[in-house]
Amino acid sequence: MSVEVREVSTPKERRLFIYFPERLYEKRYPQWVHPIYKGQHEFFNPRKHNAWNFSDAALFLAWRSGKVVGRVMSIINHRLNEFHNIKEARFGYFDCIDDGEVARALLSAARNWVRERGYTYIVGPLGFANTDLQGMLVEGFEERASVGDAWHPPYTHKLVEAAGFRKEVDWVTYYVDFTCLPAVYAKIARRVLSRNRYRLVEFAHRREFKPWIKPVFVLMNEAYGSLHGFSPLTDAEIDKVVRDYLPILDPRFGKLITLDEEVVAFAVGVPDVSAGIRAARGRLFPFGIFSVLRARKRSRRLDMILGAIKQGHRGRGLDVVMANALYVSARKAGITHADSHNELESNTAMRGEMEKAGGRIYKRHRLYRKELN
Repeated sequence: MSVEVREVSTPKERRLFIYFPERLYEKRYPQWVHPIYKGQHEFFNPRKHNAWNFSDAALFLAWRSGKVVGRVMSIINHRLNEFHNIKEARFGYFDCIDDGEVARALLSAARNWVRERGYTYIVGPLGFANTDLQGMLVEGFEERASVGDAWHPPYTHKLVEAAGFRKEVDWVTYYVDFTCLPAVYAKIARRVLSRNRYRLVEFAHRREFKPWIKPVFVLMNEAYGSLHGFSPLTDAEIDKVVRDYLPILDPRFGKLITLDEEVVAFAVGVPDVSAGIRAARGRLFPFGIFSVLRARKRSRRLDMILGAIKQGHRGRGLDVVMANALYVSARKAGITHADSHNELESNTAMRGEMEKAGGRIYKRHRLYRKELN
């Protein structure tokens, strides 16, 4: 049967786009975790997500015999291109059945859309910003997805490579065993805090964290500026990230370091709640949130989601101070290990810290690229 790829043009088709992965993966792959659908409906709606104001984007669905068999999104983020002085197009949210014809048709539609707009290469999978899903899983298929982490079945990256895409860069994710964290971390943390004016800020309640949200994102915008594909988040994008993560935020795992009341470092993690999100099928309200809260109490894994150290304060042991504080809080909560979230394979400094802490790579996500000339 032939494949037809059509651009999404109606609310009904947008809904089909959003829920297609659930239909494809939910019953076949226990490692796949539903997105939080309230956030998805905002993300893919140009009237509700600020990123559409400075980006051109299109959603595509592949059809065969009257059924949806795949999806992909094309993105041109003009603000990002201006920030880095590049001309980059992206594809993202690529999911399809295990069929080369379907994959080629979808990826061709994504390429043709950006080529018509004068772009000469495309990379992905990516979203509008670095806080969106990044990369395609190429190792660690047996692991359940963590918060903000893309999961794909083992065939998906093979379809992308068969369509002519090649590796641009990898992100690696470390498994860190908290039961084996070096004892020297506590000594280093005490020494750093006793010999400097740095102050470790910790939280017991979510309301205590709220006043620090803006300073944290100001630092993130500054510290992430040189990272691959990053452009500073707007206030509207920050608000969206806060809305997405606030329901599952646990204040015990937010650690800040200040110097004269200025935030110079932060690390934020959340207990693994993937089992709760899956039980709720991504629908947190009105009752799904209770599944998430139960999963948080039972969690034995800490998922790191954000972290940064201000330029000029790196190499001074602040990462060790925060790692030790997270370790202490995690052990009190019965958490035994952590997921580092994605680290660029070229970020040797951060990878070195992970390996000093006994971390081992257990997942890998890949960014692909294809020239369009």
